[in-house]
Amino acid sequence: MRKKSFSKISYLLLATLFMWIKTYIVYKTSFDIKIENFTQEFILFINPISFLLLIFGVGLFMKEKNRNRYIFGASIFVTGLLLANMVFYRFFNDFLTIPVLFQTSNMGDLGSSISGLFLPTDLLMFVDIAVLFWLLKKPTFKSSSQLTRKERSAYFLLVAAVFFFNLGLAETERPQLLTRSFDREMLVKNISVFNFHIYDVILQSKTSAQRALADSNSLTEIENYVNANRKEPSQDLNGIAEGRNVILLSLESLQNFVINEKLNGQEITPFLNDLIKESYYFENFYHQTGQGKTSDSEFIVDNSLYPLGRGAVYFTNSSNEYTASPEILKDYGYYSSIFHANNKSFWNRDIMYETLGYDRFYDVNDYEVTEENSVGWGLKDIDFMEQTVQHIDELPQPFYTRLITLTNHFPFELGEEDKMIEEFDSNSKTLNQYIPTVRYMDEAVKHFFDKLKQTDVYENSIIILYGDHYGISENHNVAMEKFLGKEITPFETIQLQRVPFIVHIPGVTDKNPQTFSKVAGQIDIRPTIMSLLGIDTSEQIQFGTDVFSDDKLSFTVLRDGSFITENNVYTRGVCYDKATGEETDLAVCDPYMEKAKQELNYSDEIIYGDLLRFYGKEAEAEDAEQKTSTTESN
Repeated sequence: MRKKSFSKISYLLLATLFMWIKTYIVYKTSFDIKIENFTQEFILFINPISFLLLIFGVGLFMKEKNRNRYIFGASIFVTGLLLANMVFYRFFNDFLTIPVLFQTSNMGDLGSSISGLFLPTDLLMFVDIAVLFWLLKKPTFKSSSQLTRKERSAYFLLVAAVFFFNLGLAETERPQLLTRSFDREMLVKNISVFNFHIYDVILQSKTSAQRALADSNSLTEIENYVNANRKEPSQDLNGIAEGRNVILLSLESLQNFVINEKLNGQEITPFLNDLIKESYYFENFYHQTGQGKTSDSEFIVDNSLYPLGRGAVYFTNSSNEYTASPEILKDYGYYSSIFHANNKSFWNRDIMYETLGYDRFYDVNDYEVTEENSVGWGLKDIDFMEQTVQHIDELPQPFYTRLITLTNHFPFELGEEDKMIEEFDSNSKTLNQYIPTVRYMDEAVKHFFDKLKQTDVYENSIIILYGDHYGISENHNVAMEKFLGKEITPFETIQLQRVPFIVHIPGVTDKNPQTFSKVAGQIDIRPTIMSLLGIDTSEQIQFGTDVFSDDKLSFTVLRDGSFITENNVYTRGVCYDKATGEETDLAVCDPYMEKAKQELNYSDEIIYGDLLRFYGKEAEAEDAEQKTSTTESN
């Protein structure tokens, strides 16, 4: 463009420059984006330009007096989008997606969790907005001339050239980039946080159409895969708990690194440490949740399907057809319930529990909640356990039920009177406060067992405890390095996704407790429960395996595409040797890459296409046809 043309868009160029610099600063200070070479750094630096030039360039079609006002307003919008991603990333270590924005009904319950994520330095995000507002009033920028059609064409050709240059460079650095929708960090690093959101809108449109286009044939390939990979249940333990009640304890934000760990000579989880000595315990068990966190863990455990890579199934696909544990167990006379002293609509639970076939949801209205017995997110865990045992003792047996704890939830608030261990001393308030809330939750679980043993329910139950998702994100790695006494590499980050998994069967595990080292994940919980109860689920679509099966593959895949095998960990395009924690030949992980990708894709297809509505329908149609033929022949 000529010099005169540049003068016509000087305000636009200043807005672009300010936002470009601001975005790059946010990349480097607020997002943990891994850079491996100069090319990646260069891509990260240039990737906001095309979007910024495009969104501000829309103003070139407006009249002169409205153009700069639009650019100013667009600057506020883009800043807000960037700030929202910053705040979301601080806890979830992830970027916003369209499905997450559908979860706004959760916001009222988040309370201190959200407010605790804002920092005073966030106000610096609006410095350039103040400058743009001041410049908007200046005579120099008030009467920019209209661009000619030729000048506008040249401008948008430049925008396209910048975008395709960026995309081409990114594709050489990361081939098939746009097929890796689950790897949001990779997308942001290469095409910008802004273009990622445009891409996310496209994905949302595509997934919305999947259900309408799906038919029963879409399920055939998945059925063949599941059948080919099905393993026989454990011969020794299959049916050992037949007819017993099933009690699941979902332990909020509990990671494995605190198990059998001490702080200043005090055990962080003394009761769980003792319980492990009377139970079956899996030390290499991983959570597999995505953006849905606790709701994802619930979904995985009840369905043995993977959560979605974007948003939460509980919101995006709550009207689907599922064959969840409550529905299966209903055929065996089981009553099903959920205990959670929170708002019933949080995570859309009131709708989803009905979809999954639960008979009763005991929400906050079923508990006596006062200011004295509440902290953070609501009813304290010890009071929750006390009141829940009273409800459990009145349930019709056999029953299948889940208790969801609350106190060990970010921002990990606890009154001094309830602290049973000192806070950790680090630069992370989150990790420091996490230790006392974990200790409190451990005491609450002890209280639950003590109270349950006073009823006739305990001896006739199996009790399964599991951590639902991580509590300490990668944003606190410096503090975690101090706590663990070692560097947090990508390999160690995956190892920190291990959560406790404890199977306690009174009269069985206390006589012969065992610790298992095989790799497993939350997706294996449902097949394990059904096997212990002696219930055959070989006809079900599920991706998990009975953890006690002799044939179980020591393998589990996480929602971001990382996976763990007996000897290796694969994450962020690198294969690690578990024995050393060091990088090894990628070929070692190759045999499992396709399996990991395939399972995630198949599970997504089931959910997005609502494919389980077709499951069994062909067999039913054939039976109906045979009955009709028999009737006619008679």
